[in-house]
Amino acid sequence: MTTGFAGPPPVTIPDADQARLLELARTAVAVAAGARPADALDATLRAGTLPDFPAATFVTLLVDGDLRGCMGTLDPDGPAWSAVTETARWAATRDPRFRPLDARDLPGMEIDVSILGPLVPLDDPAAFRPGIDGIVIERDGRRGLLLPEVAEQVGLGPTDMLDAVCHKAGLRTAAWREPGTRLWVFRTLRFGGPAT
Repeated sequence: MTTGFAGPPPVTIPDADQARLLELARTAVAVAAGARPADALDATLRAGTLPDFPAATFVTLLVDGDLRGCMGTLDPDGPAWSAVTETARWAATRDPRFRPLDARDLPGMEIDVSILGPLVPLDDPAAFRPGIDGIVIERDGRRGLLLPEVAEQVGLGPTDMLDAVCHKAGLRTAAWREPGTRLWVFRTLRFGGPAT
């Protein structure tokens, strides 16, 4: 690893905010899947304090450890509660890799919420730490992202992760090596639980 690169800072939020955000994600997924009425999300939103710090978020849905949906936002433009409810709905209904969820899909499903920390430019790809850092690539108007846990879930090392994020962005696999490609790293705080 290259010395002198501190990497992105860890992400911390209070346990109570984590529990509230998970409750919102769980309700948003259930409503999107048709397992709860549409007004259930409004009732959950009104039921307590909303974590209003700005946050970029991803919501990941898993069944028996296998991916069933994952959507998110990279820009911390709005409050965490809003970002989590929106990305939870997207993960349930808009991930192009999967059909939209219905109520039958929820038993046994796990929901993970990832709160992203700030993006830190990565000038030296040798400093990338798979499993600790997430990675973002941008080149020629294309952008791709992989969350830190992807490295552990599919057993990818640093070079494989960099190649994979290029592929996800629709770039040549080795585009991360080319001048003009921009890389950033970030940390996440990930928490979750059963969908029902």
